[in-house]
Amino acid sequence: MIDTIGPKAPATPSRPPVLDRRSLTRATVIVVLLLLALFALPPIMTGYYTDTMTQVAIYSIVTLGLGLLVGRVGLYSLGQLAVLVIGAWVGARLLFGTGQPYILVLIEAGLVTMIIGSLITLPALRLRGLYLALITLMLAGAVTVVLATLNFPNGGGGFSGYNGSFLHIPQIRRPSFAGTDPAYYRFSVVVAIVMFLLVFVHLRTRPGRVWAAIKQSEPASLAAGINTTVYKLWAMALASFVTGVAGALLAGADRELFSIDFPVQNSIELLAVVLMGGAFALSGAVIAAFLLAFLPALLYQLWSVPNDWLIILFGVGVMQVLATAPGGIADQFPRDMMRLYRLISRRWRPPAKPREQGGDGA
Repeated sequence: MIDTIGPKAPATPSRPPVLDRRSLTRATVIVVLLLLALFALPPIMTGYYTDTMTQVAIYSIVTLGLGLLVGRVGLYSLGQLAVLVIGAWVGARLLFGTGQPYILVLIEAGLVTMIIGSLITLPALRLRGLYLALITLMLAGAVTVVLATLNFPNGGGGFSGYNGSFLHIPQIRRPSFAGTDPAYYRFSVVVAIVMFLLVFVHLRTRPGRVWAAIKQSEPASLAAGINTTVYKLWAMALASFVTGVAGALLAGADRELFSIDFPVQNSIELLAVVLMGGAFALSGAVIAAFLLAFLPALLYQLWSVPNDWLIILFGVGVMQVLATAPGGIADQFPRDMMRLYRLISRRWRPPAKPREQGGDGA
């Protein structure tokens, strides 16, 4: 038989994907900022701002978990502060009651918080929008009531580890390699980087694509054969895990924790700063952490502005985000800077030289 198909074309070797200029620039900026945060900032910061930046690193993990739920899955939760409290309680209890390495305690606190948070929020996964927000807000209130009874562990015995005596109460220990404030700040930044990478990998793989489909249209996702309950529970579990790790970090940063440190209204502030920073971008979590932890410390240090006044500022910011910038600062600020650059470049552009007209031919 005669082969009528003809000779086959030689297979072209597959080329690895090439990063475009914008992605390469973004990756370079991120690496430079991380190097500055790890090595350049600690020597020049005072103790006050070292503690503040440690809080920024820790709360960036918290806002990362809430931003995952709000921006990627469309689940508006007001109970993420309760998850943080659970992680801090578990971390403090393990640090007092065991001599395990600090990193292992972080993982255990994240896993325990993930299990508890998933079990608590499981009945509410069929709710969305305002109903889910109200249910999770009541969860935060319930956790606050329980903590007012149990209190945070302070080196005592029993299940709660609480000692009613205020004599010889030890501080929550830190890792041996991060005993000082600058070292613990660097440790918190490294843990935050690991948590961001964990969420980034999820967003770049199948879970991220499914979460985007659920956020776009849950009925369409169900029609496509996606088990939306499993994937929403997956998102809740991931957000609870990273928030539980942040809670254990917070225990080591503050060294002493009290139930009054976590009022219920802070849950609303947490959601507000996540919306302002940008729930649709990972960089929005960092911006939200600066709004939540750094801005109050800066205003108090400069002008003695009480933290209560920031509730008004956050309220105005949320109104502005809902009205003009749904993507938050992380999305709006680069656009505004690009518009400003174009405006300035047009204003300072040198005038075009007039063309020389040639002479008349003979």
